[in-house]
Amino acid sequence: MKQPALKTVAQMANLADRYISAWGTEASVPDSTLYDLLTSLGYDTRNDETLLASAEKKHKEGVLSPVQVIRDDEPLEVALHLGTSARESDFSWRIDTEQGECFEGYLQSQIVRDERREGGPLVFNLPCTLPWGYHRLSVMRKRRKTPYEMTLIVAPARCYMQPELDQHKKMWGPSIQLYTLRTPHNWGIGDFGDLKQLVSDLASRGADFVGLNPIHALFPANPEAASPYSPSSRRWLNLLYIDVSAVSEFALSAKAQQLVGSADFQRRLQAVRETHWVDYSGVAALKMAVLPLLFEEFKQRHLTQDTARGRAFLDFVEQGGDSLKQQATFDALHQHLRADDDSIWGWPVFPEKYRRYESAATQAFVEQHQDSVHLYMYLQWIAQGQIEEAQRLAEEKGMAMGLYRDLAVGVSDAGSETWSDHSPLVLDASIGAPPDVLGPLGQNWGLPPFDPHALKETGYEAFIELLRANMQHCGALRIDHVLGLLRLWWIPKGKNATEGAYLYYPVKDMLAILALESHRHQCSVIGEDLGTVPDEIVDLLRDAGVHSYKVFFFETSKDDGGFISPAHYAEQAMATLCTHDMPTIRGFWHCDDLKMGQELGLYPDESQLQALFDGRLKAKQGILESVRWHGMLPEGVGDDARYVPMDGYLSRALQLHVAAGQSALLSVQLEDWLEMDKPVNIPGTVDEYPNWRRKLSVNLDALFSKEEVNQLARDLTRVRQHASRQSVA
Repeated sequence: MKQPALKTVAQMANLADRYISAWGTEASVPDSTLYDLLTSLGYDTRNDETLLASAEKKHKEGVLSPVQVIRDDEPLEVALHLGTSARESDFSWRIDTEQGECFEGYLQSQIVRDERREGGPLVFNLPCTLPWGYHRLSVMRKRRKTPYEMTLIVAPARCYMQPELDQHKKMWGPSIQLYTLRTPHNWGIGDFGDLKQLVSDLASRGADFVGLNPIHALFPANPEAASPYSPSSRRWLNLLYIDVSAVSEFALSAKAQQLVGSADFQRRLQAVRETHWVDYSGVAALKMAVLPLLFEEFKQRHLTQDTARGRAFLDFVEQGGDSLKQQATFDALHQHLRADDDSIWGWPVFPEKYRRYESAATQAFVEQHQDSVHLYMYLQWIAQGQIEEAQRLAEEKGMAMGLYRDLAVGVSDAGSETWSDHSPLVLDASIGAPPDVLGPLGQNWGLPPFDPHALKETGYEAFIELLRANMQHCGALRIDHVLGLLRLWWIPKGKNATEGAYLYYPVKDMLAILALESHRHQCSVIGEDLGTVPDEIVDLLRDAGVHSYKVFFFETSKDDGGFISPAHYAEQAMATLCTHDMPTIRGFWHCDDLKMGQELGLYPDESQLQALFDGRLKAKQGILESVRWHGMLPEGVGDDARYVPMDGYLSRALQLHVAAGQSALLSVQLEDWLEMDKPVNIPGTVDEYPNWRRKLSVNLDALFSKEEVNQLARDLTRVRQHASRQSVA
C-alpha cells in the first residue's frame, strides 16, 4: 500500500508524525500540524502533487553534498551522486586544507563501492590524513569548466576537557545570575566588574569555576525585555553588563566625570542600587547617559590619532563583519525609533521599510547615522574586553576552568538575529515542549528554530559561528536544552504547544562540530539534558564528551523512587541541587514554589496541586533518610520531614552530600548560601512574577565576611578533594 504524500514528505523532512509521551504512551501528531510545519519549512502544501514536487526539488541530491562531517575514527569516504553513464576516469579530486596544504588524486584509483545501479552513489576514499578543521574538497570532471565543491569538516570524536578533568579532579563553583550581584559601586545591576570581584573571592576559597546565566545581547532600547533566555542575538553581549567606571575612557572624560558626579545622578544611582529587584529601565537610562560620552572621548583620543587602542577596535569591527554591523544597526535603529514611540518593542512593529536589515531604508539609516551604529560597535568591543579580563583573572588566580558560559536554546523572534533575509531561523514556528505531568498544556517558548536543511546547505555556518561566539573567554559552555541537537518540539506559529511535533536534526554532525570548536577554544561542554530524554541521545552525548546535568532533586530510582546516591552519579556530569528554573533549597523545602503557583493560578486543578504537595513531602522524607544514611545529616535534625525546617545546618548538609559524589563538577547557588527563598524565575509566568530581576540579599563584601559562608567554602573544597582522591584510587 502506497504511503500518503504527507507522511512521505514528513519523513523526508525528518518530521515525526508520532512520539512517546511523558506518560510512556504513543501519541500521534495531527495532519494539520504536519502541513503547517512543512509549510513553514518551505514545502508547497497546496495539494499532494505540489507537496511531492517541492519535496523532490528540495531534497534533490547534488553531485556532492554541500558539507560532510567526518570524525577522527571514521574513514574518509565521499559519495558522488552520478548517473551510471559517468566514467570514473573523467574525474579527479583536490583538497585544500584550512592549514594551507593541498592533496590531489584521481577518482578511478580510489573507488570503494559503486551503488549507482541501485540508485545509490559512487563512493571513493581519500587516501590522505587530514588535520581537524574546515577543508575544501573539489571534484573536477573532464570537459566541465567548474568543479563540484563541498566543505569537508574533520573533527575529533570527543569534546575538549581540561587536563584536571582528565586527571579526575572534582571541581566546584557557583552558578550565578550576573544581574543579581550587589556591590556598593555597581550601577544597580551586577556587571563584569562585580564578576571579577566574585572570581577573586571564590578562587581564594577553592572554587574552580563561576557559571554564568546567558550573557547574550538583549534589547538596550527596551531594557524591560530582560529574559536572558529570549535574547536579541546569541552572537553578541548584553551591554548592560558593562562596568562603566572601568572603561578606560571614563577616567579621561571630563563630561562623564561631571555628569556622574552630579547630585542628581548620584541620587539616581543610589536608588537603583538599593532596590531588591533590578530596575532595568533605570539602570539603562544611567548607563546610556554616560557610555556615549566615553565613545566621544575614544574617537577623539584614539580613532582620530590612529593609536594602538584605536586600531584594536577597528580590528574588532573587521572581525565582527556583517554580524556585528547588523547587531549595531539593529540597536541604533531600535533606539532611534523608540525615542519617538516607546511602544516599539522589536522589529515586527518597526515601520514597514525598516523590517529587514537588507532593505534600502535600513541601509540608508546606516549611512545617515554612522556615529550611532559605531557607538554600539564600540560598546560590544568594551563588553568583550571586560568578559575577557574576567576569564584572564580566573586563570591567573588558579581556577582550573574559570568562567562557564550558558548558550540559550533560541532567540527572540523580534531581535537582531531574526532581522535578516539570510537568517536560517524559521519565523513561522516556535519551539517548546510537549505536554507532561507538570505541564499538561505543554510549553511554547516563542523562540524560532534553526531550519536543519538550511543549516546543512550552508555548511552549518550559523551553528559554527554561534559556538565560536560563545566559547570565547570561558573554560566551559553549558548548552541549554542540549537535547535540541537531536530533536526540537516545533509548534506552528499561533498554535498551542499541544499542536506541535518533533523535528529531528543532524545530531552526529552537530556534535562533531561542537567537539571541534570545543578543542579549538579549549572549552569543555556541559549539556542541560533535563526533561524527557530520548534513549538515543544519552550514549551520543556521553561518547561525544558532553557533561550531563544531574539535579539532585530529580535523581530518583525508577524502582523504588528513592534518591540515588551522588556517589553513583556519572563522573562526566555536573551535579547541582537547584537551577535557575527551580526554587532555592529553602523555597523547595518549604514548598514556596507550590504556594506561589497556587496564588498565581498556575494550578487550577486542586487535586493536582494536592498531589504535588504530597509528592514534595515524600521527597523531603526520602532526602532526610538518604542524607542521614550517608552520614551527612547533623546531630539534632529530626527524622520526620513534616516537622524539620530548612535551616543553615540542613542546607549545608545537602550541599556537602552532593559534593561528596562522583560528578566531576558541582554547581552551588549563592542564594542558598544566604538562605534566600524567592526564585529568580517561575517557569510559565510572564507578568505574574518579576522574573530575572531578583537580586542577592546582601552585597559581595558582606557575603564573604560571613564566617558560615567561608566555612562552607572550605568544607566544599575539602569534600571535593576527598572525592578526587577516591576517584583516582
